[in-house]
Formats: sequence, structure tokens, C-alpha cells
Amino acid sequence: MSRIGRLPIQIPNGVDVTVSEENLVTVKGPKGTLAQSVNQNIGIEIKDGVLTVTRPNDQKQMRAMHGLYRALINNMVVGVSASFTKTLELVGVGYRAQADNPKQLTINIGYSHPVIVAAPENVTFATPAPTTITVSGIDKQVVGEIAAEIRAIRKPEPYHGKGIRYANEVVRRKEGKAGKK
Repeated sequence: MSRIGRLPIQIPNGVDVTVSEENLVTVKGPKGTLAQSVNQNIGIEIKDGVLTVTRPNDQKQMRAMHGLYRALINNMVVGVSASFTKTLELVGVGYRAQADNPKQLTINIGYSHPVIVAAPENVTFATPAPTTITVSGIDKQVVGEIAAEIRAIRKPEPYHGKGIRYANEVVRRKEGKAGKK
């Protein structure tokens, strides 16, 4: 069996999980509501606050979907109860960011104009420091996508290390001209 797919999902207090007849899983919690459609062949059972995902056979496609849908449902449960966060750092002289409000971010990153980023639904921005951006929300996929779009505004370059990077990202530095002989 799939090692990920067979793990049970503990449903915390305050989180309500419902499965419709069309295999639409809806998760409601204190932070919001998320929904995900699941393949008809994948079975979902809720018993005593524990959700389990089952598959009908051991075909390669069913094994893949088993782990996928279990991970997606688990991310929804975690998101509506605790939410997800990605932290980005700005490295460079004069590089700074400012959250005008939780839905809009202004970034000065060395261009002739400031770059303004708008947050989609259920995503908020925060700037605990002028060189730190925090993206948080209930949908893990959307939070990661927005963080990647912000990073793509100016990726870290390998010679000086300037740009926008994830908080735990390691940028490999190159020597440049002086290193050649």
C-alpha cells in the first residue's frame, strides 16, 4: 500500500469534514472553508474523528491517486485549523517591502518603479521587518504559488547573492572574473 495514503488523518476539534455523493470533500474550520473533488474510485471514510482514504486495487494509477488525495485532504485539514506560512527575505542594498494592508504588498527591489503585488482570496501579507515578507493562508498550494511569484520578481543571483529568496534557501555563490586564472 501507499505509505502516505494509508496514514489516517486526525480531524481536530472545530473542523468539520463532509463528503458529498460526487466525492466532493469539503473542510470547514475556524480559518475558512476549502473543497476538493476526489476521483470516484477513491474511497473516503470518516469514523470517530479519523478520516481514512482507501483505493479499490493496486494499479499504478490508483496507488498514485491514493497518496495524492490523502495528502490534499490532510493539507486542507491543517490549513483550515492552523494555516500555512512562507517567509521570503530581500537581500540587497535598498531592497525593502511594505505591506500597505494585508491584501497588498509594495516591493522596492532595484527597478525604476515599485512592484505592487495583490493577494488572492484567503491569502494575507505581512512585513515583520523591511527585508522580510510573510505570505500566509489556508490553501498550501496558493500560498506556495504566490511566494514563488514574489520570488520570481527578482530571483537571487549567484555572484552577489542579491534578490528575493526563501528564508531557508541557500544560494550557491560563484567567484566571478577574479576567480579565473
